[in-house]
Amino acid sequence: MTSVAQDASYSRPMARALIVAQLATIGAFLVVLALYLGRMVAAGVGPADMVTGAYDPKDMVPFGMAGVNPFFWLYAVVAILYLVGAVLGPLLAIVAVALVAREREALPRATTALLLTGVVGSLLVLVARFTPQLLDMHRWWLD
Repeated sequence: MTSVAQDASYSRPMARALIVAQLATIGAFLVVLALYLGRMVAAGVGPADMVTGAYDPKDMVPFGMAGVNPFFWLYAVVAILYLVGAVLGPLLAIVAVALVAREREALPRATTALLLTGVVGSLLVLVARFTPQLLDMHRWWLD
């Protein structure tokens, strides 16, 4: 065995950024899903009642929607990632599959596993977004 480091033909920062972007968009979707279900259970209402406007997601931000409120900024980041993830998720999945297919030998196993986990998660989120129950969640979040 040689101790010479193998030169990676892929960009490690790009692969890391791709993993972070995939997991961030999936995470934002899961946060919105948890908020939707939590709000529905806490209020004791059904999905039809959630879209009436009485259970606005912006009402869940502690201390209001002021620019100096750190919870507002957390809400804004999740909202942007949720909305952008609808378009960006499938594109990131395509790029990740292309990277794994092209750099199969050079990628470490952990990186490959994270990229493929992001691909599967992005595709599951894409399918879940278009179910009738989660279309109500989408309308609730955009209210």
